[in-house]
Amino acid sequence: MENVKFGNSNLNISGKTLEGSVALVTGGSAGIGFGAAKQLAEAGAFVYIVSRRQKQIEEAAARLGPSVRGIAVDVTNKEDLKRLAETIQKDHGGLDIVFANAGGGRPIALEELTEGDIDHLLGVNIKGVIFTVQTMLPILKDGSSIILNASITADMGLPGFSVYAATKAAVRSLARSWTTDLKHRHIRVNTVSPGVVPTEGYRTEQKMTEEQVSDYAQRVTSEIPVGRVGTPEDIGNAVVFLASDSSSFITGIDLVVDGGQTRVYQGKN
Repeated sequence: MENVKFGNSNLNISGKTLEGSVALVTGGSAGIGFGAAKQLAEAGAFVYIVSRRQKQIEEAAARLGPSVRGIAVDVTNKEDLKRLAETIQKDHGGLDIVFANAGGGRPIALEELTEGDIDHLLGVNIKGVIFTVQTMLPILKDGSSIILNASITADMGLPGFSVYAATKAAVRSLARSWTTDLKHRHIRVNTVSPGVVPTEGYRTEQKMTEEQVSDYAQRVTSEIPVGRVGTPEDIGNAVVFLASDSSSFITGIDLVVDGGQTRVYQGKN
């Protein structure tokens, strides 16, 4: 994949804007979650990252440094999440930032969708997000920021992604409703919708080879006005912005982070 332009992974807009904050990133062992945790930590936050696999989450935390702790948690299991909330409360007294990122999906033709496929997608992409936010509410400080991970797929009508796209549209709807549900506590709720960001999920979930990922990234680059695909750190910088006081007058929005792919017409003249 050395010929693909993935952008500047060292870009960091944040400085130390989150100094003293405590953040939670679900699905934080790899991909966008890992990139977001990296940027949040570099901005000064102490970050809890969680995923289902103990070894992977501990290894990810070790790579990210001393201001990140990894804990094995299944976001569709409320008991796991309650234990996590108790740990955060005991160690840090509460939370300032939640990035509900855990989720996933792969292309499945409509004719081939099974009940198990549907249950899995609804479970991790919707129920997991609801359970995460619901369980963390008691330890979220007033004035906190909640960011939910959506997707540009919700707008694109891509073949094979009908249920996945529907779950991401639901995530955007949740954010808008929670914005009003939580306004009395001055908790802001927003979503980010990443564009094409090649991550480990392309291989583990979508079963693409390295060559297929590279070919896809090269092909789609022509559709992206900034001239490259995204990186997990690009999404992480958007999360830092929405978590920080720099976005204190922003709530209920969907921040599209796709290099302009779905925002600007790229047809041939």
